[in-house]
Amino acid sequence: MTQPAADRFELVTIRLPIAWTFAALVAGLVLGLVLSNTAAIETIVGISAPVGTLWLRALQMTIIPLVASLLVLGIVQMTAAARAGAAARRFVLLVFGVLILSGLITAVLMPMLLAAFPIPASANGLLGTAPDGEQVLPGLADFVTSLVAPNIIAAAAETSTLPLTIFFAAFAVALTRLPDTQRMNLLGFFHATANAMLVVIGWVLFLAPIGVFALALGVAATSGTGAFTALGHYILVVSAMGGVVLLVAYLVAWLLGGIGLLTFARSVMSSQAVALSTQSSLASLPAMLDSSGRLGLRNSTAEFVLPLAVAVFRATSPAMNLAVAIYVAHLAGVELNPAILAAGIAVAIIISIGSVSLPGSISFVVSVGPIAMAMGIPIEPLALLVAVEMLPDIMRTVGNVTMNVAVASVVDRVNTGAEG
Repeated sequence: MTQPAADRFELVTIRLPIAWTFAALVAGLVLGLVLSNTAAIETIVGISAPVGTLWLRALQMTIIPLVASLLVLGIVQMTAAARAGAAARRFVLLVFGVLILSGLITAVLMPMLLAAFPIPASANGLLGTAPDGEQVLPGLADFVTSLVAPNIIAAAAETSTLPLTIFFAAFAVALTRLPDTQRMNLLGFFHATANAMLVVIGWVLFLAPIGVFALALGVAATSGTGAFTALGHYILVVSAMGGVVLLVAYLVAWLLGGIGLLTFARSVMSSQAVALSTQSSLASLPAMLDSSGRLGLRNSTAEFVLPLAVAVFRATSPAMNLAVAIYVAHLAGVELNPAILAAGIAVAIIISIGSVSLPGSISFVVSVGPIAMAMGIPIEPLALLVAVEMLPDIMRTVGNVTMNVAVASVVDRVNTGAEG
């Protein structure tokens, strides 16, 4: 019941200056605050703004080709897993159920949370160079017809993310129907494209301390001390959505896996500790296998489900990525109707499958960017928010690891019942 080796691909490893980027964010905010009331601030911002804009555009140019490649590889990998047997199909169905619930949680709760704890007025500076202008909400007919692009090249040029996502998802499924030689040739192309884009985005993110410093300087000059408050508010609100998914993991293990809440909590604690310290689901895999043993799950189930979950399953991604998009939408005054939220959920779910095995900073840009584009939300604030992603990423990893073990318990219980 293992996934065919021919359909597994390894992406290049990129080391990112996360600590330096966070330090540059703080340094830019502090310097901008100190100089905000001086005569030199306009000259300094006039120099730093183009630097920040260039870095932001370099970041944006990698999104479409990288997302398309990772989406194809991720969906092919998921399809191959679903064909590995009945247990795999149950796992895939459960994964999609959890991902849909994850997106719905944020679509319902995030607006309520922002209504109860509004975004600080000082957060407007985070918008940076986001374009102004009144948003025109599409009608239902316009929304439905926009799902399919008559010209995929034009859709890419216009960064029409939703039809692009649908096209490449359909393309990936079609690949699985091709003869082995043709399928592997095309998959090799997308694998090489993804790795090439990862190298480029690695170069761009290596310069993140410079770009973030330049952008933060302008934000602090506009917002003053409120920039720190705004970023703190953002971190707490977005992390709260991941916290809800974490709580859902306990309910999944209890209601669907038949495991007592206290038993599950004690058994999964060691996995959560590793996730907290490493911020890596892959590094937490041995601890997850140990937690599964403590829960009494069969080795055959745990050794199949957990590595596959690490590869293709990010339970918190739809919730937290959509939360970022909704936060920026409220910040920019973008009205969100049910159709736009539905589009955001759909893209968030599909993209979460394609953002596998990526460092937090890269997956943040690759995952949230397409969601924001599909919802008509400016992506400029992402250039600053990526600098603090290391903090919400802790909640992402802990939530993902906990849900992985919970899902393994459900698959094990279903398999036991099926064999009985």
